Amino acid sequence: MRPPLLIALIASLALPTAVAAQSTPASERDFCADRPGKGTPTCILDRGRWQVELGLFDGARQTDGTTRTDTWDAGDLFVRYGLTGLTELQLGLTTWNHERILDRATGDRDVADGVGDLSLGLRHSLKNPDGSGLSVAISGFITAPTGARDIRADGFEGGIILPVSIPLNNDWSLSLSPEIDWVSDADGDGRHGAYTMVAGVGRGFGQWDLGAEVWISRDDDPVAPTTPSTFDLTAVWSPPSLPDAQLDFGLNLGLNDDSPDVEFGVGLARRF
Repeated sequence: MRPPLLIALIASLALPTAVAAQSTPASERDFCADRPGKGTPTCILDRGRWQVELGLFDGARQTDGTTRTDTWDAGDLFVRYGLTGLTELQLGLTTWNHERILDRATGDRDVADGVGDLSLGLRHSLKNPDGSGLSVAISGFITAPTGARDIRADGFEGGIILPVSIPLNNDWSLSLSPEIDWVSDADGDGRHGAYTMVAGVGRGFGQWDLGAEVWISRDDDPVAPTTPSTFDLTAVWSPPSLPDAQLDFGLNLGLNDDSPDVEFGVGLARRF
């Protein structure tokens, strides 16, 4: 996506519309976004509604004894469409990704950048599609290797997620997102499984929703298996004049050597 188009998309998300300026109809579900955080929500869009979620910026740094890896993303686009009251269609694309690996001993740098891969998915509600009360859904996705040569995966990948939301009391909620993925080997020769769990709690404070998550993943790559894990903090601001929009922030802290030391992101979402 070229910069002028990205700027135009950001402006369209930020500007109010006649629909957004009105109060949410009683029959319409509350606004609910996938951003921020690594967990997957259980909510489904109303039939015929669109939602655009955009990561404006995401940066991460990971260091070890010999290298330092810096990763930057911009324009992480996620589009959702309500097919029925129980099922929604999803499309994802990172419009620009940049990775730089620095050899700390020699100063040599290996740089890769370009557009990311395209993903297509569905999410179907098994209980309470508005995300209220005890809510359960199932989500599946497939990712096509459409990105830049040094960025894309070595073939098609996919996964299945079973998100669950559990109210703890009137203020706090617990979310769980177990996930199984089928991903490419690091050497590009074959596929293997990866297994993820995200557990988080959240609470609303007026115009703000704050959350904390623990993310852990096991990647059974035959070349170099890893078990990255992070502790993530999220904050979402919902402007009173835009009930169908949010601005969000995320801070992720690595819990082991397989994880980025620190990662920070900011983004927004808008329902149409």
